[in-house]
Amino acid sequence: MIARLSGALAEVAADHAVIDVAGVGYLVQASSRTLSAIGPVGGSVMIFTELQVREDSMTLFGFGSAAERDWFRLLTGVQGVGGRVALAILSALSAEELQRAVASGDKAMVARANGVGPKLAERIVRELKDKVGGIALGPSVPAVSTPASGAAQDAVSALTHLGFRPAEASAAVAAANDELGAGATLDALVRLALKKAAR
Repeated sequence: MIARLSGALAEVAADHAVIDVAGVGYLVQASSRTLSAIGPVGGSVMIFTELQVREDSMTLFGFGSAAERDWFRLLTGVQGVGGRVALAILSALSAEELQRAVASGDKAMVARANGVGPKLAERIVRELKDKVGGIALGPSVPAVSTPASGAAQDAVSALTHLGFRPAEASAAVAAANDELGAGATLDALVRLALKKAAR
């Protein structure tokens, strides 16, 4: 399972990006929302991913936040929603907007996405309404850009090496960074992030 990619942004197209990781170019399908926020070609990026394996293909999908990836997983669990339709929905609605639409039963809002008719929108809202209430979606803090602070980036790496999932590590370090401020040392960030992740 490929959970995330960190590397240089080699190419951006209308529906995908290519990320160079140690000389290997990974083609990642992504929402227009993620592609517009991913940054300039040649820049460093970190992107959350989900690998879908089918009989005839393997497709890597990329997301700007853990919340967007969580929604992709929920959406593709609904009958009739494949990866491309899920990306179309995530292009039309942010994770927060989608959460509100599903919670309030607003199928018209979901139907704004390309390729989503009224019946499919109704099924999405109906099937996900109960699931969304009981799921702790990942943080919607964008992850496509490398953190400005090198210490924060190193702290996320340290936590993932300790066995934390990337989304958990990013969330804990972001919370620690907010509390400690921009000049926080790596040691202080890791200590506080570990405390926050353990809660």
